[in-house]
Amino acid sequence: MHSVRGDDQQRETRAGRADGTRRRATIHDVAQLAGVSRQTVSRAVNDKGEIDPATKERVLEAARRLDYRPSRFARGLVRKGGVTTGLVIPDLMNPFFPEVAAGVLEAAEQRGWQVVVWDSRTDPARECEALDMLSHQADAVIGYFKNGDDVLARHLGGVPLVVLERGPQQTRFAAVGIDVAAGMERGVAHLVASGHRAIGLLDGDAESPGPRRLAFEDATRRHGLPVDASWTVLCPEHSVTGGEAGMARLLAERPEVTAVVGFNDLIAVGAIRAARRAGRRVPDDLAVVGFDGLSLGELVEPALTTLHIDKRRLGRLAVEQVARLRSGEDPLTGPDAWVVPELVIRASA
Repeated sequence: MHSVRGDDQQRETRAGRADGTRRRATIHDVAQLAGVSRQTVSRAVNDKGEIDPATKERVLEAARRLDYRPSRFARGLVRKGGVTTGLVIPDLMNPFFPEVAAGVLEAAEQRGWQVVVWDSRTDPARECEALDMLSHQADAVIGYFKNGDDVLARHLGGVPLVVLERGPQQTRFAAVGIDVAAGMERGVAHLVASGHRAIGLLDGDAESPGPRRLAFEDATRRHGLPVDASWTVLCPEHSVTGGEAGMARLLAERPEVTAVVGFNDLIAVGAIRAARRAGRRVPDDLAVVGFDGLSLGELVEPALTTLHIDKRRLGRLAVEQVARLRSGEDPLTGPDAWVVPELVIRASA
C-alpha cells in the first residue's frame, strides 16, 4: 500500500518562487506526493465513483497537505458556460465604482457568466481576504487593488487577474488603465486657454505622488505654470466633504489660486461649496474641473466641467481581458487597453 510521502517531499512540492512567493500546488504535485496518476487525482477531487476508497483518501490527504485548489479556470477552458468572475471594488458608496461594475456585469451577462462582487473598502487587508475567497470560487478576478503585484500573487492561487486603473507597464498582470496624462493635459490646457495661470490640484492619492498628481505637474510644467507642492492639497477622503476641507486649505495656502482640478468629481463638488463659503464665485473667481464624469455633475450649480471617463467601457474591457486569458490569447495592451478621458465643458470652468 502506498502512503503519502514525507515532509521533505512536501517541502519540495511547495517550494517558493525566486521572488519569494509560494507557487500554487498543481495537480502534478498532488499526484507525485500521493504516488498516483493525474487522472486519479482528478477522479478523487471531483468525487468520481470509479476509484478505490483507500486511494481516494490518500489523494485527498495529499491535497490537504499541499493546500491544493482545483483550478476552476482550467476546467472552464474545456467546458462551455459556468464561468464565474470575481469583481473587487474599493468603495461601493462612491458612484464611480458602481458604474464600472455595471459595465462588468453587462459584458459578463452577454457571455453567460456570473459575477461575484466584493467591496474591499480600500483596505489592503480586505483585498487579500477577497482574493483568498475568490481564488476558490472564481475562474478569474477583476478589480482595484492598493497592494502590489507580489502580494496579489501570494493570495491569487494562480487564478487569472485583470487589474483596473493600472497601465500594462505598471503591473505584470493583465490590466485596463485610464490615460490619466492625456486627460489631465486636456483639462489643464482648457484652463490655460481660459486665461488661468494659478491652478491648484485637490489630490486624492495618499501615495504621493500618484498618477493624477504626476500628470497634473507634467501638464502645468508644459504650459509654463508654477509647479511645487504648495499648489497641491491632499484629500484622503474621496468625497464632497473631503473636497470642501481640501479647498479651504488650498485657499488658505494659495489665496491667489484662480482654478482647481479635483482628483474626482465628488472632491470637485466639495471645492465649489467651499469656494462659495469663502466668498469666491464659480467660475468668475474660481474655475473648477472634476475628473470622473459622474451624472451628478450635471445636477450641481454651476454644472461641473469634468474629464469624463467611460466607466462602463472600462468594465467591458476588463471582461474582454478575461475572455482573452480564457482562450489562451495575449491580453490587450497599449491604446487598446486604455480609456481616454474626454473633456466635458459645463458652467464651472
